[in-house]
Amino acid sequence: MTAVIDTEFATLTERHRRELHVHCYRMLGNFQEAEDHVQETFLRAWRSRERFAGGSLFRAWLYKIATNACLDTLKRGKRRAGATFAEVPWLTPFPDRLLDEVAPSEEQPEAVVVARETIELTYIALIQHLPPRQRAVLILRDVLGWPAAETAAMLDMSVAAANSALQRARATIGDELPEPRPDELTPEERRLLEGFISTHEREDTEGAVALMREDIRITMPPQPMCFEGRDAVMPLLATAFGDERLGEWRLVPTRANRMPTAASYVRVPGDTEFRAFKLDVIRVRDGLIAEVTTFSADLFPAFGLATTLREGAPRT
Repeated sequence: MTAVIDTEFATLTERHRRELHVHCYRMLGNFQEAEDHVQETFLRAWRSRERFAGGSLFRAWLYKIATNACLDTLKRGKRRAGATFAEVPWLTPFPDRLLDEVAPSEEQPEAVVVARETIELTYIALIQHLPPRQRAVLILRDVLGWPAAETAAMLDMSVAAANSALQRARATIGDELPEPRPDELTPEERRLLEGFISTHEREDTEGAVALMREDIRITMPPQPMCFEGRDAVMPLLATAFGDERLGEWRLVPTRANRMPTAASYVRVPGDTEFRAFKLDVIRVRDGLIAEVTTFSADLFPAFGLATTLREGAPRT
């Protein structure tokens, strides 16, 4: 009988794995840390399972555990975010293929928590500036749409304190929240992603520059570097395409945080394979590339990407 109950409990918790992963990701800004906190959530839930009666409040109970697990970590870590992605060194991308696992459905209308404007890197980086409890209140109220009383109870706060925290969080964010828009890439975004890939593979500096806004920004978390403006970006292109370049480029289109993304592979002289090198997450504004956030190749497997490509291998 115990084994049956244990199996049922595991099935119930597993049903919420991905949405809890997304929730922890918003709280922490880091894909792997968020995944670790989902495991911690399930462990805490398992240890407390006899004290929970189950029923319709099961999901809310898991969210409370997950939120508190994240808050515990944030209290210990004392992270401080700066003004740019470069100053949020723990920031990593979230693969769209995993976001799709919590796509809205009639059976799970709450899964709109993966709405594009609240999962884009801009938003994730922005809310890292908020104190942890303000961040939690903002996510629970404005992203998940939970009532004030339920949010307050989850965080062991008064309703007045929760409302005050929400007002302060909203004031800090101000007008910087991206506008709501469809989750699918726009034709403009697809065109610029294709151009980004093409110019890199052709090592076309002039073509790459033509796709950029004058005030383009490039950051490379966790490195504290920030390159702003076309002039500042030119040395990067010289390194990528010039005489001292690493090797030959091969890029594959993908998506992260509902944003166009290019997965780059490089084949150094003498090698027979292209090897995973970086992920470039692209933000488009007014028909041009406004920002590129570059990440290491560590998360290629999470994106379902191979770590090596052979010459002539099909694009995915």
